[in-house]
Amino acid sequence: MLDSRDSCMQAQGPGAVSFVTRFAPSPSGYLHRGHAFSALTAFEAARAAGGRFLLRIEDIDAERCRPEFEVAIHEDLAWLGLAWEEPVLRQSERLADYRAALEALQARGLLYRCFRTRRELTLEIARAPHGPEPAPFRGGPIAPDEEQARLERGDPYAWRLSLDAARAELADAWLTLGFVEERPENPKEARLTPAEPERLGDVVLARKDLGVAYHLAVVVDDAAQGVTHVIRGEDLAEAAHVQVLLQALLGLPTPRYRHHRLLLRPDGKRFAKRDTAETLRALMDQGVTPQALRRQLGFS
Repeated sequence: MLDSRDSCMQAQGPGAVSFVTRFAPSPSGYLHRGHAFSALTAFEAARAAGGRFLLRIEDIDAERCRPEFEVAIHEDLAWLGLAWEEPVLRQSERLADYRAALEALQARGLLYRCFRTRRELTLEIARAPHGPEPAPFRGGPIAPDEEQARLERGDPYAWRLSLDAARAELADAWLTLGFVEERPENPKEARLTPAEPERLGDVVLARKDLGVAYHLAVVVDDAAQGVTHVIRGEDLAEAAHVQVLLQALLGLPTPRYRHHRLLLRPDGKRFAKRDTAETLRALMDQGVTPQALRRQLGFS
């Protein structure tokens, strides 16, 4: 399955660009050094391959995302010397596409309602995509009479992907799920990695009051944008296993994956948006030039 998809992806016809990657930040804070490293890694990879570099704004979390942070993303990346194609895809404008994908999975019995508390689900969704991942959840649907009673009471619920149902539908194809994983240090050295969706369990794909979850949105968007290479931090490496499964279930192409190292603070922890002293805005105020920052991050 993966071999044929990957071959098709690399042979897109005369004059087609066979390398398309993206940087997809969430406008829930200002970009920091870690974001700059990730964006530059993807941008330089696209430039070296003669490919395309896209910017995607992942703004489906209406409670945390703010317009001023989205404006700052564009300004900060331009200051850093990056250029991208227009128009920029914004997830908040693609909710109908996510609903269509969700309904396709529902219609085939691949999802089930999960009635865990809002707090439990909020914490779980908030940890994705950047971990630490919660322990794999494999609850399965509750008894039909109990489910009906809870629906009649108006209890909130989330839609989870059933790994058992997915395995049954894919049958022998489940055994061939996998993806090409490139080494960040030498992308020409790639390996075929078997997908192990069990690592993440029955992931949440949507909840009425919290919207669509990361895993569903990202595979729909990557396919819509023709992304051939997903280049992102190693903290997202586990996500590839369930995203490959969703691609197979939705009939979407599987891109190649390249997970680069994380840029760490002196204390060994990764940068976070709460590290206000290390935001690109703060560095600008300190007089750091984009050229100097690029050199610090290992880019000439």
